[in-house]
Amino acid sequence: MPVSEKTFRQLAVEDPEGHWELYCGGLRRKPGMSIEHNHIVSELHYALMNQLDRSQFAVRSNAGHIRLSAQSYFIPDVFAIPVELQRPLWGRRGLEWYTAPLPLVVEIWSPSTGDYDVETKLREYQRRGDIEIWRIHPYERTLIAWRRQADGSYTESAFNQGMVKPVALPNVTIDLDSLFEYGR
Repeated sequence: MPVSEKTFRQLAVEDPEGHWELYCGGLRRKPGMSIEHNHIVSELHYALMNQLDRSQFAVRSNAGHIRLSAQSYFIPDVFAIPVELQRPLWGRRGLEWYTAPLPLVVEIWSPSTGDYDVETKLREYQRRGDIEIWRIHPYERTLIAWRRQADGSYTESAFNQGMVKPVALPNVTIDLDSLFEYGR
């Protein structure tokens, strides 16, 4: 039986440690992740926060939701939010969620969520119109970027080293060599 949007929001607020998502009316708990996954989440969050103008952008990692519809809410691993999208939420009690397309949404591949991320979440982010979507694979040490074009289509680029500049985040450069420097 599908879960209503109201029930989902109540559950997500009452059990924030559950990291609840909703897809096509079905509840889904975001599972625990590997050390490599968590390392990249932390390092990417830190890199973005250190380079973004905080009066213009905020960053979330494993917090906040992206609302696709009344039946679907996802928690990306990392995402950047223009501050003007946050202003209406201040003072409102309840779940933090965004409907407008975002400048950067990132999922980090994990054995427990890899297929779901690629087959479901990344496709839905494109349907939403997010400006840039990244899938980072910690074991292959790759980043695939889908960048929205003026006609609504996406180009796909793959990176495995060097610097990557998100198209909608001014003055931000992510050093992949540094991001993938773990366990050595």
